[in-house]
Amino acid sequence: MTTTSAPAARFVATHSLLTLDARHPFTAKSLADAQDMHRTVMSGFPGWVDDGSADARAQMNVLSTWSLNLKDARLHLVVQSGVPADWDRIPRAALAERPEVRTVDARYRAGDELVFRTVVNAVRSRKTPTDAPDARGKRVSHTTPEHARNWFARRLQPAGEPPVAPDGVVRIGADADPGRLTVRLLPKATSNSAHRGLKLGRTEVKGSLTVTDPAAFVAALTRGIGHGRAYSCGLLLVR
Repeated sequence: MTTTSAPAARFVATHSLLTLDARHPFTAKSLADAQDMHRTVMSGFPGWVDDGSADARAQMNVLSTWSLNLKDARLHLVVQSGVPADWDRIPRAALAERPEVRTVDARYRAGDELVFRTVVNAVRSRKTPTDAPDARGKRVSHTTPEHARNWFARRLQPAGEPPVAPDGVVRIGADADPGRLTVRLLPKATSNSAHRGLKLGRTEVKGSLTVTDPAAFVAALTRGIGHGRAYSCGLLLVR
């Protein structure tokens, strides 16, 4: 069912689909360290922003997600960007298949029903007795599927609701039945290099969405959901 309560919103991006040999040292290093995975992703975009720019990923709207097939020893990496990608810096021997780069150009309307998958960093703030009353607290990952489900449900946007909730949570411009979502905790993303001690929770959420606010939905597709977007969290894939 499609309604005309809000104008359609257009989403344009580049999607790169990479299949890497998980046994190759280059791939194994990326899997072992979240910062190396970040470098692998960003290696596809040389020259678009100044070297050392602190917000290079955000400027280019780069988001990514990956999954590992242990049986076939294949790492499947999806990279979304606002600029074209060039994967010549990845060693040819590490590629199990030639990279596939495609342009996505879609329009979304209120009422559109879509199947989605995302991997998110579902967190909560935990304060200590010594924290100031107005302190944000330390971000800690949710450790149960139900808590992660509730985290995602807070970002759903029922029809007629604003794109930002009263508590400041940015919503995704779409609604769903939280009870019908599939939620699975994934291995944490860790790093012992530049960000020593990094430990990022990762949760896969899958199911069906109904678009309620096309502009907010396209914003979520473009910018991602939640924290950890530099470390392959937050990319919302739909079809």
